[in-house]
Amino acid sequence: MVFSSSVFLFLFLPLFLSCYYLTPFRYRSVTIIVGSYLFYAWWRVDFLLLFALVTMWNFCIARQIHNNLECKHRNAKRWLTLGLSGNLSVLGYFKYANFGVESLNSALASVGAAPLSLGEVILPIGISFYIFQAISYLIDVYRKDTPPAARFIDFAAFISLFPQLIAGPVLRYKDLASQFDSRQHSWTVFASGVAVFIQGLIKKVLIADNVAPIADTMFAGGALGVADAWLGLLAYSVQLYFDFSGYSDMAIGLGLMMGFRFVKNFNQPYISQSITEFWRRWHISLSSWLRDYLYISLGGNRNGVYRTYRNLFLTMLLGGLWHGANWTFVVWGMWHGALLAIERYFGTAEYSGFSILRWGLTILLVGVGWVFFRADDLPHAMGYLSALFSVGSVAISVEYQYAITRLSVTTLFIACTIILLQGLKQHFTGLQRLLDAALVVTLGQWLKMPLFVLALMSLIASSYSPFLYFQF
Repeated sequence: MVFSSSVFLFLFLPLFLSCYYLTPFRYRSVTIIVGSYLFYAWWRVDFLLLFALVTMWNFCIARQIHNNLECKHRNAKRWLTLGLSGNLSVLGYFKYANFGVESLNSALASVGAAPLSLGEVILPIGISFYIFQAISYLIDVYRKDTPPAARFIDFAAFISLFPQLIAGPVLRYKDLASQFDSRQHSWTVFASGVAVFIQGLIKKVLIADNVAPIADTMFAGGALGVADAWLGLLAYSVQLYFDFSGYSDMAIGLGLMMGFRFVKNFNQPYISQSITEFWRRWHISLSSWLRDYLYISLGGNRNGVYRTYRNLFLTMLLGGLWHGANWTFVVWGMWHGALLAIERYFGTAEYSGFSILRWGLTILLVGVGWVFFRADDLPHAMGYLSALFSVGSVAISVEYQYAITRLSVTTLFIACTIILLQGLKQHFTGLQRLLDAALVVTLGQWLKMPLFVLALMSLIASSYSPFLYFQF
């Protein structure tokens, strides 16, 4: 079940919210668990057992860590190691077993050895997100950043909270713990949640889904001209941003409808002037997670210049691998890790003022990374990059023109205009009043309901369209 589906919008959500608000506050965590488990089971009911076991495991381990912190700190560390090992083993098996065996078999085939056999391991949806949330919970308890959950029912509700269960944002228990004890429910908060949810749905259905055919066609693996490749990359960059930020908006909006306040996950990343700034604006919950629980755990910048660069590189490499079991994601992570290290070395991570050259270079480097992120394999990625930087016609190839509909091109133009206006608004405060007026015309509140109705009509008329980040 996805947020942008008729079943969710017209059946699940109204029923869940009705039950939620009819339940006394003390028992609403139970309602959250039941509703979230039903939401998850819509995909596959058999993986609910794994989900429940992961929840129980981390609740019990956190209690043991806390109980041993004061008098037996070494034991607390052992419990933490055990808890992290269990979480990473589950994630490693389900997400990387197939990838590991395939990579090993390729190496064995090169020396003429017989391949290993492994049955197909199905990837449980959302496992990367709920395992990362469980890991942060154990580490926060160990660091004394948060006490362990007093009630199992509240911790289970945190892990299973359906708005963020499948594709984030990556939440931390310490940020939500007090909200399980007390949170604001009012028509004002609920209406704000509805408005944010509608904004996300419009982003997903009317922008991301309408530019997707261009990106899908250009990345399908055929021969590309230079214009085809650049158009496909532009379309994919727009599709990925509006798809994932749209999902994040919908998740944040749903949280507000239930009285929860989630962290912001995107802050206009395509106006960045460095890769460092980009990662402060893109998927903020993940980038801050990688910084706090991986980069700092590796030593951060505390052990000399060389190790700082190494830690940046390793953090992004592992962040790339987290996104998927494919060498393309490894290279994507290495690309961003190397760029972050280079920026740190030359001191080019921070800028004051706006430079179109710095912005253009940043977007180019991000775009090169997106090629690896989107490509099926490394040869496909290298072929696409070759087309990007080749010399050829600036016209779209005839064989691809069927995918370039008037609607998709118009949507792409509108999306790029929105991004440009937001960037100008932030960087040129002298033009803010004029640009605010332009944004009101483009994205004004008075347009939201007609666009929402149009999005609903499009949903009803279209086929199933999952969010891109569901695969991670």
